[in-house]
This record gives sequence, C-alpha cells and structure tokens, in this order.
Amino acid sequence: MSLLAVQGGATGTGTVTLLAPVTNTNRTLTLPDVTDTVAGIDATQTLTNKSIVATQLTGTIAVARLPAGSVLQVVQGTTQTSVSTTSTSYVTTNLTASITPTSATSKVFVLFSISGYNDTAGGQSIATVFRGTVAGTNLGATNSSGFGAAFSGAGETMSNISGIILDSPSTTSATTYTVGFKRKTTGTAYVLVDGQLATLTLMEIAA
Repeated sequence: MSLLAVQGGATGTGTVTLLAPVTNTNRTLTLPDVTDTVAGIDATQTLTNKSIVATQLTGTIAVARLPAGSVLQVVQGTTQTSVSTTSTSYVTTNLTASITPTSATSKVFVLFSISGYNDTAGGQSIATVFRGTVAGTNLGATNSSGFGAAFSGAGETMSNISGIILDSPSTTSATTYTVGFKRKTTGTAYVLVDGQLATLTLMEIAA
C-alpha cells in the first residue's frame, strides 16, 4: 500500500486547508502517478500536453490572435443599375462597398466584376476601382487608365471586366471603394445593360 504524505513548505507561515465538500455521498479522488503541480480553477496557468474536445470550444478568437493572411471579414456591394457616359474622365458605376478595418495594418483584398459595351465600332471603355469616390485614389494601373481591359471593340458587344488588387488603407475608419468607368476612345460607354448584376467584394486580411 502506498502512503499519502502531506509535507509543509520550507518557507512561509500561512496555513493551507483542505476543505471537504458538503456531501452525504462517499467520494474518491484519484491522484495520478506523476510528479506534477495541481492546477487551480481560478489561477492563470498555461496548459501543456493537453487536448480539448472540439465540441467543448465556444466563443470567438480575438482578431489579434489570428495569423497573418487570415480573412477577418468580408463585405459585398452589388448593383444592377444601367449607366452610360461619353466622358473621358471616370464616372461612377454605382457599384460601391464599405468596410471598417479592425486594424490599421490590415490589407483590403478588392475584387470587382462588371459588364458593359461601347456603342461605336472600334470604341473602347475601361473600368477601375477607387478608394473613396471616383475622385479618390485610383487603385488601377499607375498611368491612371484602370485595369486595362476594354468593354468592347466591335460596337454593342457585351464583355466583362474584372479587377483584383490588395489595398493598404492604413486606417480603422469606414472605407468606401467605388468602381468607376469611362470612354477611352470614341462612342458611348454603357455598363449593366438589361439589369445585369455587378459585384464588388472586400476582404479584410490580417497583416
């Protein structure tokens, strides 16, 4: 038979009391055959070599604990409103979405897809995405021409233009993104004819 020994601390003057629960039932507490330290319910301690059944996990993980590259939130804007322009400066397509980053170091992954055409044979039209309004920061090509794809080149032939870019807004304030378009050459540029759906998706990415 092994023995249970209670040994006082080498230093200290306090008294540790083992208090039995209020019960009318005989209970057995089995101690493990290891040299270890007892963990307290109210103590702040780090568990090692332990596992937790997944069904016992509840609550949410703090954003600061997620690794870089994690998607923190996703928002989307859509529109089906037809717009046309003869301007060679960008006008809005009415396709917008707003996101409020949880951290100023977060990136915003921007994806948009929209369709349209130019009503003149050989005419070209382009689209881009802005941080803010169409008077804001053009996230397209550095020459401010957008994402470089034409809506059509043969007159009234529908085509699609899409853009993908990783932006660094460097803020925790609500940030709006807007898709703009313009006539690049001759003719009139149209988008979303016959109620077609355009989408703008924003994803906050942990840095």
